Amino acid sequence: MTAKIKKVLLVINPIAGDSDKQPIIEMVEQYLDSDVELRIYTTTGDDDITNIGTEIKDFEPNRVLVAGGDGTVKMVAEASRDFKLVVGILPAGSANGLATDLDLPKDSKRALITAMGNQTIKMDALRIGDSIGLHISDLGINAELIHKYSENSVRGHFGYFLSSIPALLETESPYKFTITANGEDRKVEAVMVAFANSQKFGTGALVNPNGKLDDGKFEVLIFKKLDVLEIIKTLRGNIDMDPDFVEVIQTTEVRVTTEKPVSFQIDGEPDGTQREVNVTILPNYIEIATGL
Repeated sequence: MTAKIKKVLLVINPIAGDSDKQPIIEMVEQYLDSDVELRIYTTTGDDDITNIGTEIKDFEPNRVLVAGGDGTVKMVAEASRDFKLVVGILPAGSANGLATDLDLPKDSKRALITAMGNQTIKMDALRIGDSIGLHISDLGINAELIHKYSENSVRGHFGYFLSSIPALLETESPYKFTITANGEDRKVEAVMVAFANSQKFGTGALVNPNGKLDDGKFEVLIFKKLDVLEIIKTLRGNIDMDPDFVEVIQTTEVRVTTEKPVSFQIDGEPDGTQREVNVTILPNYIEIATGL
């Protein structure tokens, strides 16, 4: 335990991963020394970013712990940006892409020790319109699947697979995209265009081998084809990086437009449909605990 940590704010997403979060609360309470003050904020889906920011301002914690998935971590990152806090992740989502990329422990007790540790990374973020992304966001078929998944009562990777079947049957992909990056305009036909600050999807699939969380750049991934077989391979952590399947552009900013609205998602959270998406890098945006 780091002696200087005297106040801890625990942010809980009660519906993330469709699991009971009470064991996490009890684990944190038991782990913290008796002189450490703990405050718990439970997300409601109603103006959480503002409310978390208010909690941080009023409580003045030394460490913020997040029990949820990528979307919950993203909310806390936005809320805590101006307070220069270290954020510790307790992976508890249906897919924990950022935690996977950071190689954080899957075991909850080890994850808590890591989340309270001194080793950190000051990682970049992506400014996406009025929001931010820490992990992977995209336009196209994956966002359609996430929209379907959000409506599905079956959670986890199997729920994602079940959602993929109607989405693939109903999709209007491939889509026509215009991509402006590094001073060039490109017109492409693809099933998905992703903006990757990291290497892996939450399933563990390595989709961006060159991705680094703290290099001041991000990658635009142009997926040219995707089908049920590819989704199964993605769930197993195997994506074919052949250039006939995916093309990569490394940049610090990009503008993507489409001929008609296309489904969009940010860090695993549905974000409606968009005809234009502008993305820029935000270096050293948030400090994440990664070890002792």
